[in-house]
Amino acid sequence: MSFEDMTLGEFNKVLSSKAPTPGGGGAAALAGALAVSLSGMVCALTLGKKKFAEFEDEVSAICNECETLRDQMLTLIEADATAFAPLAAAYSIPKDAPDRNAVMEEALKAAAAVPMQIAEKAFKAIKIAGSLLGKSSNLAVSDIGCAAALGKAALQSAALNVKINTALMDDRQFADYLDTRLVELIEKGNALADETYKNVWERL
Repeated sequence: MSFEDMTLGEFNKVLSSKAPTPGGGGAAALAGALAVSLSGMVCALTLGKKKFAEFEDEVSAICNECETLRDQMLTLIEADATAFAPLAAAYSIPKDAPDRNAVMEEALKAAAAVPMQIAEKAFKAIKIAGSLLGKSSNLAVSDIGCAAALGKAALQSAALNVKINTALMDDRQFADYLDTRLVELIEKGNALADETYKNVWERL
């Protein structure tokens, strides 16, 4: 059974077990999926309302983007687990094996790739939440704040799962490239999420 097909209870039970996956990356992807799902709900509650007719086309487009991003995030839960398996296997290779370093390097890069995707998509989730302020039903404004908060959690969590791998890479140029991108995403994403959250708080 894939993680996406599990009930919430089943997923959380596996998450809290000794099983190596799902872990932080999968949890980050789930948080990101929840963030865009909340934004999607805000869109659904807004579409068709005369008060927000001028934003109908924009909100409709955002709604479609939320659906796509949600499905991508859920798929990345499984992808993160798949990408971690070769790394787990690489750690079991004897340290004196001639190909260990090369295998480990490849596995580290593969393991970092998925949470990097999650971080990029989490940043999009944060932007989506902020874009709905003033264009959606006031009844759901708190959900915009929740979406921003969950998007921020997804971004920060995914970033840690990239960083733990880049820290061990021999290819420092590639590692530094990923780390630099992470810092950019975190700084911009955190600022936008906090601004959206503050804006929502002040509206309540």
